[in-house]
Amino acid sequence: MTGSGNAPADLSAALDGWAPGPLVGTDTVTPWSVAAFSGLLDLDPVAADGDPLPPLWHWLAFLDTPPMSALGEDGHPREGHFLPPVPDRRRMFAGGRLTWHAPWRVGEPVTRRQELGPVRVKQGRSGEMAFVTTRAEFRRGDTLLCVEEQDIVYRSQPAGTVRGTVAPDPAPRPEHEWAFTVPTGPELLFRMSALTYNTHRIHYDLPYVTGVEGYPGLVVHGPLFALLGLEIARRHRPTAFVRGFEYRLTAPAFAGADVWVGGTPDGDRIDVAAGSDGAPESVRGSIELAT
Repeated sequence: MTGSGNAPADLSAALDGWAPGPLVGTDTVTPWSVAAFSGLLDLDPVAADGDPLPPLWHWLAFLDTPPMSALGEDGHPREGHFLPPVPDRRRMFAGGRLTWHAPWRVGEPVTRRQELGPVRVKQGRSGEMAFVTTRAEFRRGDTLLCVEEQDIVYRSQPAGTVRGTVAPDPAPRPEHEWAFTVPTGPELLFRMSALTYNTHRIHYDLPYVTGVEGYPGLVVHGPLFALLGLEIARRHRPTAFVRGFEYRLTAPAFAGADVWVGGTPDGDRIDVAAGSDGAPESVRGSIELAT
């Protein structure tokens, strides 16, 4: 991927004709991974083969493991099957949707079939953005466990350019029936990056994230907000089967601030949100429980 050096690229032209085929692979979530992520959240590490896997914790498997020589200057792989050919590519996790059909258990082999979904170019406050959706089906043998769609946003931003976004107004912490707080320091960001094999420099390299990407500080992982949102159901409806989860990431949060997580039940649905004090919400979502 070569950069323009001066101005963002025409994303529609860059994506014209890009149509990667599906990928199929098999992996498992190990007891070690579950215990390690439990430690990150200060939970009791109950993680034996056959235990139920909390929703979304399958993100601890199916990890990309490129060699160091394949990484770009932002720490992400330069090339990848579902990475669009966008010059000066900057990546943001935007949200997703999941439906669970059957319980997923620790230690069981699961096959994932992943394919490209819709690709859309939109005009935002910071310029053109490419929204890339991938769809994955997870199966244990012939049993469908989960269907997941992920939305990733890509921008073309030459290194050192200003992001062009407007700082949002401070927002108070909203009231929720269920809530908890998680401190975000560099230790938490390091462990999250290590557990998900994420080498994106916005999570650990302060000179890079401020000088190249234009953020004011180290960025808290977007997927962590989704995982924390589902903690509301796991902690307050522990015996319920999570049928669906839809979430949208709306604003970044930065290391050093306490992250609040809140949920409000409404029958078989729980509306969840998370953010940091004095800043806008970072994620908003809805959990559907099986009746």
